[in-house]
Amino acid sequence: MKFTLDVENNPTGWPDHTQLPESDGTFVKNFQEHPQSILLTDSITPVFQTIHPDGNYCIGQDSGIYWRLTEPLERGAEAPDWFYVPNVPPTIDGQLRRSYVMWQEFVAPLIVLEFVSGNGAEERDRTPLLRSGQQETKPGKFWIYENVIHPAFYGIYEVTKASVEVYHLIEDRYQLVAANERGHYPIPQLGVELGIWQGVYQNVQLPWLRWWDSQGNLLLSGAERADRAEDQLEQLRAQLRSAGIEPEL
Repeated sequence: MKFTLDVENNPTGWPDHTQLPESDGTFVKNFQEHPQSILLTDSITPVFQTIHPDGNYCIGQDSGIYWRLTEPLERGAEAPDWFYVPNVPPTIDGQLRRSYVMWQEFVAPLIVLEFVSGNGAEERDRTPLLRSGQQETKPGKFWIYENVIHPAFYGIYEVTKASVEVYHLIEDRYQLVAANERGHYPIPQLGVELGIWQGVYQNVQLPWLRWWDSQGNLLLSGAERADRAEDQLEQLRAQLRSAGIEPEL
């Protein structure tokens, strides 16, 4: 599908999220990407609800971040597998975002995560944007995040290696974050840590990328929270029965 700017209704030439393509037409690279994104979002949502009681934050999952105007339009976007932006409303004029448009929003994501499907070269590509006449080099993903989009944290997750690299933007350059004593990577602004959890999620045993709190407690998904609540309730029933009381719970 060909996308063009609606100049008549947008005379400034700066399109908003409704005028930009929401996809570059490529497939999701593997079956693990969507469950992984859902797990990250589901488990950290209670933290965001505490940090943002007004509900002003947004999460992108395999969604575009537009950082410049190009032809075709989708060349001016990066689509992280997962990202979080604080202090922006979840909708614009009552509409869910189709993409995150930097010239419309101005607030940079706090954290961007990429899930490696190949050898990781694309996610670590630092090739700068250079122009010569009408030609320009294709900038690398790492370079775009570091120099243009500016998320405070950039994570590169490799399921095949059961590893994650986390970079912190310090004085406009990404510095590799050292793991703590638990092998996790702290995100101080959120009071959480990022790391690898070996286990089963949605019927698949994998080294999943997950969150922990600052004390090292795993942040549970909704289903895990429900299971834990049911286990605690069953333990209470057992205690009441051992005391000769038939529970009505």
